[in-house]
Amino acid sequence: QLQLVESGGGLVQPGGSLRLSCAVSGQTLEHYAMGWFHQAPGKEREGVSSISRTGETTNYADSVKGRFTISRDNAKNTEYLQMNSLKPEDTGIYFCAATFTGIQEYTSLARISYGSWGQGTQVTVSS
Repeated sequence: QLQLVESGGGLVQPGGSLRLSCAVSGQTLEHYAMGWFHQAPGKEREGVSSISRTGETTNYADSVKGRFTISRDNAKNTEYLQMNSLKPEDTGIYFCAATFTGIQEYTSLARISYGSWGQGTQVTVSS
């Protein structure tokens, strides 16, 4: 049983930064690719970023490239999303997700790829 808990969301002005964390418990993280998803108000949940088991491979949605950075610390069982240059359209709920995989460098931005989800943390970008 895998448990994921997001934290770090809040209210930030356009151009500001936030760092989201996803603490994982229940199993070792080393066999799981991880991802971050964003659900804007009235929109479907969509992939923002993903990171492979080793952390050597990352994947980003075009909308966040150059602004967001995903990382992981397997020793701490934690995934991070550093969000810089935030825009109002980044507003919404951010979910972390995990998928067990035997492919070392696997990443995915697709919802159906993930079987474990956190509860989400709210990010609001507004002046």
